[in-house]
Amino acid sequence: MMRIHYAIGDVHGHDHLLEQMLARIVSDRMERHAGRPATIVSLGDYVDRGPDSAGVIDRLMRGVAGFDTVCLKGNHEAMLLACVDTDDRQVWQHWMRNGGTATMGSFGLDPARNGGAKALVEAVGLERIAFLRRLPLYHATADYLFVHAGIVPGRPIEEQSERDLLWIRDRFLDSDRDHGRLVIHGHTPVAEPDIRPNRIGIDTGAFMTGRLTAVVLGEEGGPRFLSVRETS
Repeated sequence: MMRIHYAIGDVHGHDHLLEQMLARIVSDRMERHAGRPATIVSLGDYVDRGPDSAGVIDRLMRGVAGFDTVCLKGNHEAMLLACVDTDDRQVWQHWMRNGGTATMGSFGLDPARNGGAKALVEAVGLERIAFLRRLPLYHATADYLFVHAGIVPGRPIEEQSERDLLWIRDRFLDSDRDHGRLVIHGHTPVAEPDIRPNRIGIDTGAFMTGRLTAVVLGEEGGPRFLSVRETS
């Protein structure tokens, strides 16, 4: 029986949206694909910018009953881990400029009283840090390549650099090259899912728009999209 995949775009600390999306996925599978093997792939950027990065990490660590789950590393997880490993001021400023202050707040830290790597490790906890360190950079199947940002066109996946997989934009986004698999990615916010012959981008900017998007893959009718939104 063919496996179905649900891929979730960038969450950025919005645990309530992730909770809604996972419930939607569970319901969708029960209604449309009961008994069919299914994998949930989260495309990275779980932390920063939103209010509850801690909650997002904890929810992902718990997994979803009845599903295989794959959580990929995003560039924001890489920035957090870099600060876990150093007190270098430039490394920390880079993270702060990119939403790290919100993550610190979610772990009970005051960004104005930065205690450095030691305080961050104590607040985040060794179990969560170990989870983040284990995150893979990509997940490949016969038909799909799941990755946070994208790939360098024409380069085998095994030869891609971590920086490109986590940060690349124009060189990948502007390419119409056949990558051998359909690339499913986040990282670059779009108003609507960006559907191209060689890739699908599903980061609909949850931290800006209040909208989290997932793509359903493996159905006869082609890709289908699920969306959840902030409710006031």
